[in-house]
Amino acid sequence: MSVKKYNGSCHCKKVTYEVDLDLSAGTSKCNCSFCSKVRNWSAIVKPNAFRLLSGENDLGSYQFGTKSAKHRFCKHCGIRTFTNGYIKEIGGDFVSVSLSTLDTVEVSELIEAPVWYADGLHNNWRSQPAEIRHL
Repeated sequence: MSVKKYNGSCHCKKVTYEVDLDLSAGTSKCNCSFCSKVRNWSAIVKPNAFRLLSGENDLGSYQFGTKSAKHRFCKHCGIRTFTNGYIKEIGGDFVSVSLSTLDTVEVSELIEAPVWYADGLHNNWRSQPAEIRHL
């Protein structure tokens, strides 16, 4: 287990952040209606491991369903950088960082990172969907 500090940003660099993250602890992909549309690949951390460095006023937010999570995106370039919220089943307060927005990650780190596939489409979060090749 090795926590490392990463910097990340949206495409136009108006939204920037840093996160303390252990990629070897796992990443996730989901087949729910939202994640499958945005091709989500993310890693979850506690809020104290995430620091928004710039762009707070440049962030848009999208919520649906139970409204327990806010999907954050840059109002200028549209890139979804992170999601934050509270979900009891995953330990309460969280920030989920979109791995594609990490600027200082090595490709080899992403290749080596374990991936958990969740069947969110059927609210069966602790089980892998029958098909994952498209995720």
